[in-house]
Amino acid sequence: MTRNAEAQLRALGLELPPVPPARGAFKPYSRSGSLIFLAGQICEWNGEVRFAGQVGVMHDLPTGQKAAQLCALNLLASLSLALDGELDRVVCCHRLGGFVCAQPGYPDVPKVVNGASDLMFAVFGERGRHARTAVGVATLPAGASVEVDGIFEVS
Repeated sequence: MTRNAEAQLRALGLELPPVPPARGAFKPYSRSGSLIFLAGQICEWNGEVRFAGQVGVMHDLPTGQKAAQLCALNLLASLSLALDGELDRVVCCHRLGGFVCAQPGYPDVPKVVNGASDLMFAVFGERGRHARTAVGVATLPAGASVEVDGIFEVS
């Protein structure tokens, strides 16, 4: 059964933010045939980083997951831009890459990135299941706690 992505977001009490401006010399997405490669998005809303600092030090796991979910919302905003507002053209989320600002040895990096993964499944159902990387890092752009990138197949 095909899900209506926008309706799923509303049912979750979520909305897409404006597409964040690039913080460097890159564009929000690149397309090759039916694949869309989304640039990494941090946990910002309207240019304001909502979650800054290390997860596990400044933020607990549930807060880190909210940060990852916000990254995923920014990814979906960029994807919507690439698809002229038609998120239901998503065939599959193939991959997410998650980066979590954390101190060395922080054990829950994959659980933090679940905040993004869970949103993709909630919005797209089985089309939202994906391969994934979750990496702990020392720093992220603008001091953000989490950054996520993605690769989607579209019709």
